[in-house]
Amino acid sequence: MENRNSWYVWVALILALGLIVSSSIVTWGLLRVKAAGNTITVTGSAKKEIVSDLAVWTGNFSVRTKDLKTGYNQLKVNEATVKKYLMEQGIPEKDIEFSSINTGINYVIGPSGQYTSEIESYVLNEEVKVQSKDVQKIKQLALQATDLMNQGLEFQSYPPQYFYTKLPELKVKMLSLATQDAKRRAEEIAGNAGSKVGALRSARMGVFQITPRYSNEISDYGINDTSSLEKEITAVVSCSFEIR
Repeated sequence: MENRNSWYVWVALILALGLIVSSSIVTWGLLRVKAAGNTITVTGSAKKEIVSDLAVWTGNFSVRTKDLKTGYNQLKVNEATVKKYLMEQGIPEKDIEFSSINTGINYVIGPSGQYTSEIESYVLNEEVKVQSKDVQKIKQLALQATDLMNQGLEFQSYPPQYFYTKLPELKVKMLSLATQDAKRRAEEIAGNAGSKVGALRSARMGVFQITPRYSNEISDYGINDTSSLEKEITAVVSCSFEIR
């Protein structure tokens, strides 16, 4: 009889301990939910239209020859022609940069259609680059530079690239504006629930999108458009605020 009473006591203790543990788990779970409900995470953004203040234009001219020395001399003559033309267009000499000469070899194709070891000709080419803050002048130059072909040059003009040199300073300002936008969104959401927004707990910066104006293009890795003179920069930031 005594053993049976002891068994009842142990069962009662085990059940009581189980209730205590279960109660603790439930209470801990409620605390987690409550703690999670004390913050709100929103995404804010800011946009600004900018106009490029630096332009880079490149062109390429080449000579095909059977003799390297002759080809080199002709290329240097063409280089002087290109330089003279650019300066006549109002480009300062300090803004004109020529690359080193690249040499390619064309081999004779045999009767079977395969290349042989016999040299058919050499192709020498050189690149010219103009970098200027006068973006309108560079834009016009890119359109007119093929006039050099009328002077007997094998010349190719590439589309200019446009940059904004004050971008680092602008990014800091854009992040501040995006954070302010995130707080406004959080206040609107919290206000609808009868709560108030407290201090900023964390902020995570997203990628910057620099796109042509009026473009809807976005990328997870960010975009840095250099093809357009007029651009739009978008900053995104994810912020978590306290809720009271």
